[in-house]
Amino acid sequence: MSLQTIRQDWFSNIRADLLAGAVVALALIPEAIAFSIIAGVDPRVGLYASFSMAVVIAFAGGRPGMISAATGAMALVMVTLVKAHGLQYLLAATILTGLLQMLAGWLRLGALMRFVSRSVITGFVNALAILIFMAQLPELTNVGWQVYAMTAAGLAIIYLFPYVTRAIPSPLVTIVVLTAVSIYFGLDVRTVGDMGKLPDSLPVFLLPEVPLNLETLAIIFPVSATLAVVGLLESMMTASIVDDFTDTGSDKNRECVGQGVANIATGLLGGMAGCAMIGQSVINVKSGGRGRLSTFAAGVLLLLMVVFAGDWVARIPMAALVAVMIMVSIGTFSWVSLRNLRDHPKSSSAVMLATVIVVVATHDLAKGVLVGVLLSGFFFAHKIGRILHVGSTSADDGRTRTYVVTGQVFFASADKFARAFDYREALDVVRIDVGRAHLWDITAVGALDKVVLRFRRGGARVELIGLNEASATLVDRFAVHDKDGAADMLLEH
Repeated sequence: MSLQTIRQDWFSNIRADLLAGAVVALALIPEAIAFSIIAGVDPRVGLYASFSMAVVIAFAGGRPGMISAATGAMALVMVTLVKAHGLQYLLAATILTGLLQMLAGWLRLGALMRFVSRSVITGFVNALAILIFMAQLPELTNVGWQVYAMTAAGLAIIYLFPYVTRAIPSPLVTIVVLTAVSIYFGLDVRTVGDMGKLPDSLPVFLLPEVPLNLETLAIIFPVSATLAVVGLLESMMTASIVDDFTDTGSDKNRECVGQGVANIATGLLGGMAGCAMIGQSVINVKSGGRGRLSTFAAGVLLLLMVVFAGDWVARIPMAALVAVMIMVSIGTFSWVSLRNLRDHPKSSSAVMLATVIVVVATHDLAKGVLVGVLLSGFFFAHKIGRILHVGSTSADDGRTRTYVVTGQVFFASADKFARAFDYREALDVVRIDVGRAHLWDITAVGALDKVVLRFRRGGARVELIGLNEASATLVDRFAVHDKDGAADMLLEH
């Protein structure tokens, strides 16, 4: 890594990165506590995880300015393991998760993001915006008018303060002002301290107290594998979103390895597995954070605040943080995608909507993205499979016919290809010109075998011309029409 790269990633935006990191740190605290409660562990486990993930990923990650910490998606996966076996097995599973993620990075699986379409990413973003908003509703249900007033005031400060100055992030101003108002007037509103006890000591290095045997591996491996997949999927998607927000690129394979290193460190410091967070990453970017310093500052400030200024942090009203998260949900949602429902192809809109519906219904980002990717693949295969044409010309008084194939022959179009020929015509010679076509898989080769052998059975001599190099390699390896016993094979079918 060059000195110029280090300067660009760490020190090109110092003031804005530090201020953005402070905003993110404050927003991380209640979420880390909430995710600890979901997973069934002490709030310290989530808070230590958020500190560790943010600090380590600042150095090891492939996307500057992206925030990693304890997340709800990961917490949901841990619930059964914690209930059945306790915290120590969760720490061991967190370390194994990190090892699996590092392996994924070394195998360059980050490149699989190429197969995630823009429609899936848009659906993922919209679903996450909806989930972020829904997560705030419990804080706005069955509460006094003061909470609604503070939330409204918080949103007003967030959106109006930038007209006064952009030197200080408006979410930070919102948190400070509403906390001061709450303390000054002694308002009876829910605070961060009501969510759980904040830690009063720094994390310490420790090895999980579990037996090192195959039985332990059998217990933690399924959970670790799921955590690794969910964590990498959410991190890769978040990296793509931050790429778009900042109009910069990122190293997805380095991010995979970085997430692994961060989770190993987190497990050794008594934290739960984590990954990139879209909400906090958007807060960071919208607050001016761009470099690795913002992520590092978020982690360090979080730990310093909860350990050394816990009494003050505990008095922050939840209404202030709810206002910040509502701002995040509004800013995250792709509003233009609603207008595009009318203009974009129906298949793209269907993929986007399916991704949103599955994620919101299951609260599982991985399932939503998987459905979106599968639907994208189906629509793509269907579309390409239809772009196939087989034309023909006759010569020698009708005794010779040349078929010209144009398009892609693969599993989705192989049947159409085989049905495009007239096997009833009495011919001496059949020429099949595939110079404008490409055979992609063994299904295509099997369809070609079927065509050639059926014409031969009718007494015609078949000439195959124009095969490109890749198609010829497939035909040489897998075709049977030029092998001994080909006719018998056809009759068997």
